[in-house]
Amino acid sequence: MSKRAGHVALLGRPNVGKSTLLNRIVDAPVAIVTHKPQTTRHRILGIHTDHRGQAVFVDTPGLHRRRDHALNRRLNRIAAESSQGVDVLALVLDASHQNEEDDLALAQIARHEGPHLLIINKIDLLKDRAALLELTSQWTSRADFDAVVYVSALRNDGLDDVLTEVFAVLPEGDPVFDEDQFTDRSERFLAAEMIREQLMLMLHQEIPYGLSVVLERFERTGRRIEIDALIVVTEDRHKGMVIGRQGQVLKRVGTRARAGIAELFQERVHLNLHVRTRKGWIDDEGLLDELGYAR
Repeated sequence: MSKRAGHVALLGRPNVGKSTLLNRIVDAPVAIVTHKPQTTRHRILGIHTDHRGQAVFVDTPGLHRRRDHALNRRLNRIAAESSQGVDVLALVLDASHQNEEDDLALAQIARHEGPHLLIINKIDLLKDRAALLELTSQWTSRADFDAVVYVSALRNDGLDDVLTEVFAVLPEGDPVFDEDQFTDRSERFLAAEMIREQLMLMLHQEIPYGLSVVLERFERTGRRIEIDALIVVTEDRHKGMVIGRQGQVLKRVGTRARAGIAELFQERVHLNLHVRTRKGWIDDEGLLDELGYAR
């Protein structure tokens, strides 16, 4: 039996569950997950290898209509460009509701000549199966999909069906990555993202969108991993909010992030966090480059 291998881009608006789906498929916390839009800010690969071959899933920032600053525009560009040069496009929808931003992802389907899948996620939130059939009919009438898959990524439901349909349309080929590799991202990147995840979960209102995390040190000392991380905020008033009264917010972020990093790497971790203001970084192309946001 010939092996199949290729790339599958997961497209959709913010918060449809692309990152949760990716993490479940590769069984590792490759992409951070929160309920806030713009949690995913990078093109991240999640790699699944089994007896059928290798499917490389591409998680992308959610396509959205906001154009109010350079970071938003760059995230949209990353998402759109991630659909180029891949073998399969998968449109991910939230079964419970859709809006006009879903159309931005659908437009990418029309530009792609390869196979297309429709993945309807969060089916556990839709109790009326007739409504699910109506939703399927509505979206399959708007684009040529090779298959429709119903999943609840949160509940680990339907993931085998996703892989079955993906391998059915991937081209024949040899794996690109090692069998035990689950992402293309470095340990430094994964650690920084885990810190940002905890910040987004613990902070409210506009603060999470104006912060970024940079690792200044990631070093194995033999006994443990030593990490020094810089949290960058866009306004001085946010610095105090991130630190919290008597440093309590920063302390809780550090405790939770350290536990997640230690579990992922199966090593002891010592984590130092500090905060610095870089005014207007979200609207400065040069600072976006410096902070690691790909063009």
